[in-house]
Amino acid sequence: MRDTAQTAAPDTVLVVDFGAQYAQLIARRVREARVYSEVVPSTMPVAQMLAKEPKAIILSGGPSSVYAGDAPSIDRALFEAGVPVFGMCYGFQLMAQILGGTVDNTGNREYGRTDLHVSKSGSTLFEGTPDEQQVWMSHGDACSAAPEGFSVTASTGMVPVAAFENDERQLYGVQYHPEVMHSTHGQQVLEHFLYRGAGLSPSWTTTSVVDEQVTAIREQVGSKRALCGLSGGVDSAVAAALVQKAIGMQLTCVYVDHGLMRQGETEQVEKDFVAATGVQLKVVDAADRFLDALAGVSDPEQKRKIIGREFIRVFEQAQAELVAEAGAHGEDVAFLVQGTLYPDVVESGGGTGAANIKSHHNVGGLPEDLEFELVEPLRQLFKDEVRMVGQELGLPEEIVQRQPFPGPGLGIRIVGEVTRERLDLLRAADAIVREELTAAGLDREIWQCPVVLLADVRSVGVQGDGRTYGHPVVLRPVSSEDAMTADWSRLPYDVLGRISTRITNEVRDVNRVVLDVTSKPPGTIEWE
Repeated sequence: MRDTAQTAAPDTVLVVDFGAQYAQLIARRVREARVYSEVVPSTMPVAQMLAKEPKAIILSGGPSSVYAGDAPSIDRALFEAGVPVFGMCYGFQLMAQILGGTVDNTGNREYGRTDLHVSKSGSTLFEGTPDEQQVWMSHGDACSAAPEGFSVTASTGMVPVAAFENDERQLYGVQYHPEVMHSTHGQQVLEHFLYRGAGLSPSWTTTSVVDEQVTAIREQVGSKRALCGLSGGVDSAVAAALVQKAIGMQLTCVYVDHGLMRQGETEQVEKDFVAATGVQLKVVDAADRFLDALAGVSDPEQKRKIIGREFIRVFEQAQAELVAEAGAHGEDVAFLVQGTLYPDVVESGGGTGAANIKSHHNVGGLPEDLEFELVEPLRQLFKDEVRMVGQELGLPEEIVQRQPFPGPGLGIRIVGEVTRERLDLLRAADAIVREELTAAGLDREIWQCPVVLLADVRSVGVQGDGRTYGHPVVLRPVSSEDAMTADWSRLPYDVLGRISTRITNEVRDVNRVVLDVTSKPPGTIEWE
């Protein structure tokens, strides 16, 4: 597939990643301040960074020591370019060292919550914040002397230079991590850099995102036609809605019903999504085909491969039919819409523009030899931003706030062979869980709640006056920001009780409900 770059957003802040676990979080925090941001690797030449015409640059933390021989560095020219720069943790130490300050290993380490003393409360960074505040530290080295021309504006009990500022050169830095929630005034300090230090305005909104992308899509597609594979998830739905807004009837969506969706979700795509967007939708009913291919298969990896393979074949067939129909009318179908998000871009190449079509975008991934140019209107966005754009476009709440759902669907939430009967059991149990979580107002407090059917397990139970030998189901409620890590959600006991009672009363052949209380790591969110 060929990738086509999107138009650059105005007032961009670059986050230079020195190997920090928080680089994407910094970018998110900048966007929360309504300023657009991008993550770039520290290996990117400074000239290339400046060619992006950033309005400000943030240097992230990192695990290295600035004085180590193999430590990542950056050209001094960055600080001479007239672009406002904000260093955090490692980025702070690197700025100090390059500009003539002193960074060394004092033998004093600070990890976790630390008390910060602000010595110049009226400074650019700390205006309006308390003189004593809690911050999140993670360092073994320390800056003991600021570069010439810099004012020291904060310290800790162990670090004499925990923040410095040079308003004339618009260079700023802090030893701690303002981007994490444990730094009590961290977002305020970051916004002070953006608004006061760099002179930026909070103008990046969902409305501006929609307007920018509509313009970009129209320029890219022109008078040709585009296809979009709808999965029923948030990403593909919002991507399709954006493209539909831009080019209208030039877009056709394909929804492959593999028979592995949750209760009501196929109908939601067929009715609610079409009603909200007016998109042309081709629905392919392939449930029997998928179930036949999965017959007798219990191995989870094999199930994934089968589902992915069949999806590709069905999509290719639908695509060929649509292209043939369009060709008969003299139309050129030249574009494929993908719901690629910004974390996918960063993880697959640091935002350098490489087109990696990941399997989680569509079931099993799309064929790499499809002769289409990609349209990726969400390529700049994080998941929460995608939801906001969906709301801006008027998509139904049930679609916009839909919890993440795996591409292979319920096929990997049945431990054992996938059959029509087992799918019906799992759909019924899953529907009860979703109803009760919604009734309790917990939908947005949890990331997702997979319901797993242990089809190859039987447990003894008593229902009525008789002994039963039924299946257990597992509830897996988790809380997360990005699914890279997750913790199990502490749902109220009364909600869990109602869920258990309803499932064992209403779902035949299920006589036991259990709760998975494993974090990620060591467990994964899905069981298979």
